[in-house]
Amino acid sequence: MSAVSICADGLVLRLYIQPKASRDSIVGLHGDELKVAITAPPVDGQANAHLTKYLAKQFRVAKSQVIIEKGELGRHKQVKILDPQSIPTEVAALTEQE
Repeated sequence: MSAVSICADGLVLRLYIQPKASRDSIVGLHGDELKVAITAPPVDGQANAHLTKYLAKQFRVAKSQVIIEKGELGRHKQVKILDPQSIPTEVAALTEQE
């Protein structure tokens, strides 16, 4: 399974989250996951809320279209993006390897 896979209703991303980073960014591959740095601390779901908001902005979708399927409490997450309107360059590069 790769870091980014295409499914019928959107994309599934396997992420490795780096909280408390200096800025929000999609860093690139980290093993077989996509590393995403976010500024929020991993406290009381703040990082998940921030991640959802950041990914929604990157893929130009509503926050409700970003679903954390696995790993809500850990750094390793599986996130589904429903019907993405835009795909960030770092992610697009990974979808073409399939």
